[in-house]
Amino acid sequence: MVERGRLKIYFGSAPGVGKTYAMLGEAVRRQDRGTDLVVGFAETYGRPRTAALLHGLEAVPLRQGEMDVDAVIARAPQVAFVDELAHTNAPVARNDKRWQDVEELLDAGIDVVSTVNVEHLESLADVAERITGLRRRETVPDEVVRRADQIELVDMSPESLRRRLAHGDIHPAGHVDAALSDYFRLGNLTALRELALLWVADRVDDALARYRDEKGITETWEARERVVVALTGGPEGDTLIRRAARIAARAGHGDLVAVHVAKAAGLADGSPEALARQRALIEGMGGSYHQVTGDDVPAALIEFAQAVNATQIVLGSSRRSRWQYVSGPGVGATVAGRSGDVDVHIVTHDYAGKGRGLRAVGRSSLGRRRLVAGWLLALFAPPALTGLLSIRGEGIGLPTELLFFLALTVGVALVGGLWPAIVAAVAGFLLLNWFFTPPLHTLTVAELENAFALLVFVAVAVAVATVVDLAARRSSQAARARSEATTLSLLATSVLRGEDALPELLERVRETFGLASVALLERTGGTWERVASAGTDPCGRPDDADVRVEVSDVLTLALRGRVLPAADRRVLSAFAYQAAAALDRQRLAEQARQARRLAEGNKIRTALLAAVSHDLRTPLASIKASVSSLRSDDVQWDPADEAELLATIEESADRLDRLVANLLDMSRLQTGVVNPLARQVSIDEVLQPSLANVPGDQVKIEVPENLPPIVADPGLLERSLANVVENAVRHGGAEPVRISARTVGGAVELRVTDRGPGVPDSSKSRMFEPFQRLGDRPRGDGVGLGLAVARGFAEAIGGDLQAEDTPGGGLTMIFTLPVEPGEGP
Repeated sequence: MVERGRLKIYFGSAPGVGKTYAMLGEAVRRQDRGTDLVVGFAETYGRPRTAALLHGLEAVPLRQGEMDVDAVIARAPQVAFVDELAHTNAPVARNDKRWQDVEELLDAGIDVVSTVNVEHLESLADVAERITGLRRRETVPDEVVRRADQIELVDMSPESLRRRLAHGDIHPAGHVDAALSDYFRLGNLTALRELALLWVADRVDDALARYRDEKGITETWEARERVVVALTGGPEGDTLIRRAARIAARAGHGDLVAVHVAKAAGLADGSPEALARQRALIEGMGGSYHQVTGDDVPAALIEFAQAVNATQIVLGSSRRSRWQYVSGPGVGATVAGRSGDVDVHIVTHDYAGKGRGLRAVGRSSLGRRRLVAGWLLALFAPPALTGLLSIRGEGIGLPTELLFFLALTVGVALVGGLWPAIVAAVAGFLLLNWFFTPPLHTLTVAELENAFALLVFVAVAVAVATVVDLAARRSSQAARARSEATTLSLLATSVLRGEDALPELLERVRETFGLASVALLERTGGTWERVASAGTDPCGRPDDADVRVEVSDVLTLALRGRVLPAADRRVLSAFAYQAAAALDRQRLAEQARQARRLAEGNKIRTALLAAVSHDLRTPLASIKASVSSLRSDDVQWDPADEAELLATIEESADRLDRLVANLLDMSRLQTGVVNPLARQVSIDEVLQPSLANVPGDQVKIEVPENLPPIVADPGLLERSLANVVENAVRHGGAEPVRISARTVGGAVELRVTDRGPGVPDSSKSRMFEPFQRLGDRPRGDGVGLGLAVARGFAEAIGGDLQAEDTPGGGLTMIFTLPVEPGEGP
């Protein structure tokens, strides 16, 4: 089996930072060292220094402008250098994308070196579009780049990149001014650079985490500050989050991570409402929220901090009262003692030392540590007390000794509950009888008064232990009831959050009960389909679940992770039925959207009938009248009148043809049957036919000859451009309409500028809607479809059409048209 090749990527923030130059520079150096290599594809963009590096390098001939994958595989070099990983291949190629070509080379055992910009990453394309205003149709899946064996950042400051551009090192001189004022603005380049740096930093962090896992390294490496803030669901959480955010900011924009440790059984600790609010707060500050389970809170917190390579932990000062420290040092002190290299911050707050209140837990009334401590006291404290009293000698008296053992039994009850206290009481009875009740060292009681005192001691000890245990159980039940009430109260309003309510609801179920995954399954026919899920590895069938709740005959909530106690089923059932309601709401919303689309279609059909009844009949009436006049035998028309009637017929027929064409085009757009046949085309090829119906003296063309070809359907673009130009001529005033074009980033911008009355800002978006006339004049020249059709066709070919004011008055319509990859500047 052929070993898969290795992939190296030169990663940049923007065009011109030097990715291709760095890639070819590596090719020259490796060839000098004797490496067998070829250049599969390299785009120099006419830059002399980059092109000079190709001299002396073996390049595989291209196949119809694209890399010949089969030729590279047949050549079988050690390394292939392939530029522009996100490139979209021409239709003649076997694969749609170049990264798919690269995958074939890697599978053939060939190492590949390639290049990519941050704006071409699939997950960041929309962010880059909002920054630059340009839509990138060429993207590469993030996973392809993440799998690269090596990613090398090619970085350049925005100021240096702009200087390179100004010196003509990136674009030809004629494009510099436009590029500096558009794509290569200082703010754009700074934002793109930050995106690239953050993305690469995250990949480095992932690689570090993998290395630590592989090597079993648990101690903290302070390669990057990461602040973990521990949340209990208490009211102090907001203060801790803000303090942790300030610590992370002072550490140089370190990572902010929040974690809540829930008990391994039953409902999660803390107020669900407070945790939901704190989660929104931490995510709003750019941090992440996590929930882990564990009965030993300090151990779970330290384990999580080590897993995420945390450098600092932020904890709140304990809310426990002073007397509560008798049971242990507290979470903060324990974490600080075990944290090792991780710094621990104990933050004070308004609730410190004021008591923790009831804990909303779904476990037994006493924790495991208290139960263990209670049994240890029950077994070892009575003998120890007996030894202490024996050392003190005689003179204490049986009543005093009974009080000592009674106090010990009450203490055991407070710590361990009922059964350890009963054991302590029985042990105390036997020890008192044997060592302190005459006759000594026998179980016989000589005096009735002493026997009665011993029995009263046992009865009082058992009664006190019972009361203490009952109080603890009632406290736990009250806390649990409060937790359930809070959870159900939040649940009652969760569906009102909108379309995303169902995934959020399932995530709440997972977090509340500390599960691995939750899935809502629906039976269709004889098979189960997963409607929505949360967590990892959700169930595909009800039989795969650890717990399942049948909502109806066809809906089941399937939970995986652990078996829940029966006490949790009531709340779980409420979640399940709410999930079903959320699903119904989601589907009703979809039906409502479909109904709105049908209503819009009916509205268009109504407008279409109105157009047919009026606007189409007007040119038909002109044609009919002119033809009837020409055929009339009662009137002798002179040549001038006859020519005028024929011109009216021709003009009305042209008008009718345009109206019918626009109606048909809008019908195609509304029904979604426009299938563009995109190909490489020049602006001149489309521009001249689109001006066929416009007098030449009414249009002024200023289109440079060196524009790169665009990718478009010539027919659709011609119709779109014709509608815009004819509309500009009709409403543009006395001055000619100006048509200009330039290259902006990876696109061609075509502008149609008139000096007419313009359009108010409030109407610019509405003017592209169907059946809208300029000024909504009832007797306008047309049915108001021209601009709607123009934008629809522009978007269908991957472009865009926008309107802006012309400086000095008028309207400018701007086409943004995609450039064939590899042909732009």
